[in-house]
Amino acid sequence: MKMNPSEIAKIETDVLLDAIQRRWDYDFHQYARASLNRRIASVLNKEGLEMPYQLIPRILYDEDSFESFLTAMSVSVTELFRDPSFFLTLKEKVVPVFETYPFIKIWHAGCASGEEAYSLAILLHEQGLLEKAKIYATDYNKHSLDIAQQGIYSAQDIEQSESAYVEAGGIHSLRSYVVEQYGHLKVADKIKNNITFSYHNLVKDGVFGEMNLIICRNVLIYFDKSLQNHTLKLFSDSLVRKGFLCLGLQESLDFSDLANEFNSVSDYNRIYRRNL
Repeated sequence: MKMNPSEIAKIETDVLLDAIQRRWDYDFHQYARASLNRRIASVLNKEGLEMPYQLIPRILYDEDSFESFLTAMSVSVTELFRDPSFFLTLKEKVVPVFETYPFIKIWHAGCASGEEAYSLAILLHEQGLLEKAKIYATDYNKHSLDIAQQGIYSAQDIEQSESAYVEAGGIHSLRSYVVEQYGHLKVADKIKNNITFSYHNLVKDGVFGEMNLIICRNVLIYFDKSLQNHTLKLFSDSLVRKGFLCLGLQESLDFSDLANEFNSVSDYNRIYRRNL
C-alpha cells in the first residue's frame, strides 16, 4: 500500500509519542497535532535531523535529549505583566472579592518560568493581600521550574515590563520589586516568599483542592478538545464554590463540557467564576 510522506511522518510521530510515554511516562497523544508537529519539526531542525523516527533512539537512551525535547514541547512566551489588561481586570474585579477572605489559595497551572506568578504576587502585595495568600505555581517542565524558583531573568526587557506594570495598574515602580545586577534582575524575597513552585502534569496528575483562584493561560490551546475538557474538569474540581478561573486570551469555556458551570467576569480577558 502506497503512502505519501505526510502519512508516514504521522506514523513515525505516533511511534515517537508511544516511546516517550513508555520510557518517560509523559503523554503527548492528546496535544493538538498541528502545534505538536511544529514543535517536533523545530526539534528536528535544531538537531539536524529529517524525520521523527530519528529522535527515538536519542530520547530512549539519553535523558538530556529527552529534557531538551521536553523544553521544546513546553516553550511559552511569558514576561512580567504580559497582557496588562488581564492583571488590571484581576485588580478591579477579583481582588475586591478577596479582600473579604481571611485566606486566599491560588493555583497557577503551567507557570513556565514564573514571570506571571511573580506578577500576580506583586499585584497582591500592592493590594495588601500577599501576606494572607498562598500561590502554588506548577509546571511539568523541571528546567522551567528551576528558573522560576531562582526568580532571575534578563534585564533586557525591563523597560517594556515597567510599561506593562504601569498599564496593569501598578502603583509604585516595578524596579522596587527586583534587584538589577550584571544585566539580570532578581525578584525580591518579599515577593517570592508566598509562592511555592512544584511539579504537576495536567495530563495525568490530580486535583489541587480548595483553590479560590486558578490561572492557566495559553496552555489549553496546545491540547485537543478531549484533553481540554479533562483539564477544565480538573480545575473545576479544584475550585471552591464561587472560585475564579482565568484562561488565555485565545481560550474559552464556550462549547466546553463545563460551560454551564461558570459565569463570565470578563469576556475579553477570559476570567470566569464558578456558579456552584
